[in-house]
Amino acid sequence: MEPLKHECGVAMIRLLKPLEYYQEKYGTWMYGLNKLYLLMEKQHNRGQEAAGLACVKLQADPGEEYMFRERALGAGAITEIFSNVHQNFRDLTPEKLADATYAKTCLPFAGELYMGHLRYSTTGKSGISYVHPFLRRNNWRAKNLALCGNFNLTNVDEIFASITAIGQHPRKYADTYIMLEQVGHRLDREVERLFLQCKEEGLEGMDITHAIEDRIDLANVLRTSSPQWDGGYVICGMTGSGETFAVRDPWGIRPGFWYMDDEIMVLASERPVIQTALNVPSDAIHELLPGQAILLNKKGEMRLTQINEPKVRKSCSFERIYFSRGSDIDIYRERKMLGKLLVDPILKAVNHDVVHTVFSFIPNTAEVAFYGMLEGFDNYLNKLKIKRIEALGHKPSHNELQAILSQRIRSEKVAIKDIKLRTFIAEGNTRNDLATHVYDITYGSLVPYEDNLVIIDDSIVRGTTLKQSIISILDRLHPKKIVIVSSSPQVRYPDYYGIDMASLEQFIAFRAAIALLFERGMESRIRVVYEQCQQQLTLPKEQMVNAVKGIYEPFTDEEVSAKMVDLLKPKNVEAQVEIVYQTIEGLHEACPDHEGDWYFSGDYPTPGGVKLVNQAFVRFYEANFTK
Repeated sequence: MEPLKHECGVAMIRLLKPLEYYQEKYGTWMYGLNKLYLLMEKQHNRGQEAAGLACVKLQADPGEEYMFRERALGAGAITEIFSNVHQNFRDLTPEKLADATYAKTCLPFAGELYMGHLRYSTTGKSGISYVHPFLRRNNWRAKNLALCGNFNLTNVDEIFASITAIGQHPRKYADTYIMLEQVGHRLDREVERLFLQCKEEGLEGMDITHAIEDRIDLANVLRTSSPQWDGGYVICGMTGSGETFAVRDPWGIRPGFWYMDDEIMVLASERPVIQTALNVPSDAIHELLPGQAILLNKKGEMRLTQINEPKVRKSCSFERIYFSRGSDIDIYRERKMLGKLLVDPILKAVNHDVVHTVFSFIPNTAEVAFYGMLEGFDNYLNKLKIKRIEALGHKPSHNELQAILSQRIRSEKVAIKDIKLRTFIAEGNTRNDLATHVYDITYGSLVPYEDNLVIIDDSIVRGTTLKQSIISILDRLHPKKIVIVSSSPQVRYPDYYGIDMASLEQFIAFRAAIALLFERGMESRIRVVYEQCQQQLTLPKEQMVNAVKGIYEPFTDEEVSAKMVDLLKPKNVEAQVEIVYQTIEGLHEACPDHEGDWYFSGDYPTPGGVKLVNQAFVRFYEANFTK
């Protein structure tokens, strides 16, 4: 209901043949550029604030540009950056445009290495200077670096202190710039190491340059720069001399997938976009493993290298629930299972009265979970039908069978998202008034005052849209009861690894727990948790525990959900309202390979996440209880 913002999406391409090969086989030397556009557009869901691309041209002569970049802001950034690139080719004759040799020597963005990035800011920092890819320029081709990533670091302060202590001076206090300086510094050291090695071997002039570019090992660069990074990341990079890499965090928090054949190597944040862009089967695409890097040298030779020791795997479950494209074979199955596992608590909420219950979903990301929920209820109804037939005790007549078998699960498209209205929503009271009309309903879709309405969504985070729009507009259908179903568990804690989630006090689950503490005369616990958080912050972060869990400990999930209803149900709503959540156990059953659940459980996979959540509660308490 309230769109969550994901940090970023990445795409990287390394062509393994000369441009003439693609011109001859595919009719254009822009094969790589066109595939990059597809990979980025298919991942548009991952970033709608900005986009950028970078290109490296191999075998450029001295004095010729070999590294190119284009960036833009706004929801139309992908179209803008590719339009700007194609402006360079607008005035060419058809003959020139089809001449791969001419393109390779004379045209910008006619290269063999491409990198693309889609951005959603989770830091509040925006503007073109924060748009990836980032460039670090140098007169040595091997020291030029382009970097982009899907990441969020929790320990920027520590890394900033360590690199400034050795004399570096990042241009901005932001994880992207700091990471660029770290990797760039280690790249400089690697080149200088090889320079001295070549000098000792008696090499001179361009022979040294060529030897460095042939021998450079980006694994050395990554092993010396990445161990400090606390957070979730897939970082992509390429050098001016043609080396390419992508590295994943050791907890496997952020996703990365790659494909390679004899023509191309591709990496992206999501598997199905590679399937679609290259028309290859899912089993031909490989996951970049936790702590692993994929490296390609100047010659296009690939190797996989373990950069950091893998930690306990905590791949982000919200990728499966919400962010990644539902067209992935595994994600589609998992989302259906999330819906199917909610049958029992929904039955309890409607008192097992499926005859007088209509099922629907909040458009659009909850649609797959809705299909799973329907499948679960179909299975439930089939079991009921078998019992009713067996209970007849005689050979049933045609009419008896028809009466039993004709019962159906009633599903309707009740809620409709009116996308057009969003562009007109202003601020303040005007925005709140218009927000009630972002969704519309299908009138006549249920029997007033008789039917229950069960409506599923993928997550409930702040509850703002429920309160301002959804519940009130659904009540216009006059259901006897509205059951709001979340296919994910209660979101109780901020993310810190690349999802733009609310601060603690904005989570409806957190507000409900605080309200319950006051309601039951237990408000002293808030002060106790504050003191525990302060005490934790005096410890090394590796020893810290999440003290904020103490806010939720006195209450069951059902008690927190019931208090949410009290906070969210508008006074003019006639229907009874209940909120049903997925359990954490159900989440793990549906998504067994993605056990990262810290936003639900508070079990952060890295020390930095634990430190930040304790700091968040200290800020909350001091802002609300010490004035």
